[in-house]
Amino acid sequence: MRANTHPPYGPVVFRDRAANHAFLTRSTMTSAKTIEWEDGHTYPVVDVEISDVSHPFYTGTARVLDTAGRVERFERRYGKRD
Repeated sequence: MRANTHPPYGPVVFRDRAANHAFLTRSTMTSAKTIEWEDGHTYPVVDVEISDVSHPFYTGTARVLDTAGRVERFERRYGKRD
């Protein structure tokens, strides 16, 4: 592996602003903003719009479209294909 070709890989806090949830992991992302974590150390923080805590698929609040009803309504409106 070549030296000095890969970005630095270190601890970063990802913060989900919608759910008020944060988690510490390792990443190559960096940020000028920092946060003091539960262990007393200061880490760079990256704000994200959505995470597994607030995403409808993972929270079970995802809506399922009624595709059968939509097809029937389309066929009533425009007629069935032969």
